[in-house]
Amino acid sequence: MALADAEGIDALTMRSLAGELGIEAMSLYHHVANKERILDGMIDIVFDEIGLPAAGLSWSAALRWRAISARRVLMQHRWAVGLMDSRTSMGAATMRHHDTMIGVLRAAGFSMSEVAKVSAVMDSYVFGFVLQERSLPGSSAEEIEAMTTAMLAQFPPDQYPNLRAFAVEHVLQPGFAFGNEFERGLDVVLDGLVAENVTRR
Repeated sequence: MALADAEGIDALTMRSLAGELGIEAMSLYHHVANKERILDGMIDIVFDEIGLPAAGLSWSAALRWRAISARRVLMQHRWAVGLMDSRTSMGAATMRHHDTMIGVLRAAGFSMSEVAKVSAVMDSYVFGFVLQERSLPGSSAEEIEAMTTAMLAQFPPDQYPNLRAFAVEHVLQPGFAFGNEFERGLDVVLDGLVAENVTRR
């Protein structure tokens, strides 16, 4: 995980891992069958780091907690989001995580089809936000300001007026950070799920 965190998932090979450990690559096969098993274990650790919501929370509060925790962990392990749902061999932490979150919704009266829909909506929002957040070319306020100002300077002031207004009135305002939008958007998603749940019941 440290190797993938530092250099990206493509840098993780049996050879590179063996080099980090100071052993021959063939020695790894005494412990794991192949790279896929290593990836399985890494993702299981990611789910363990996301953790489980505290008992007694409402279903919407549990989903909110899980989303915030997942984003934090996935921003630490930026390689993980593309692998979260790709594993065919799940570890104990992964199974426990999914079982618990299904149980939270089932206890609130959701049918299995509704559980599937809510899970898809939440994961799409969290994973999609993380993918967009990690792909942005600048992260610090200084980098964002320099990049946005340079982009605006390429065009006449009357060209792309709406994009210019968005940049000036929002992106270039003090304290702007794309990540600040996560919890606001999360609350919109959850408010919609809560409203639909109340209406349905």
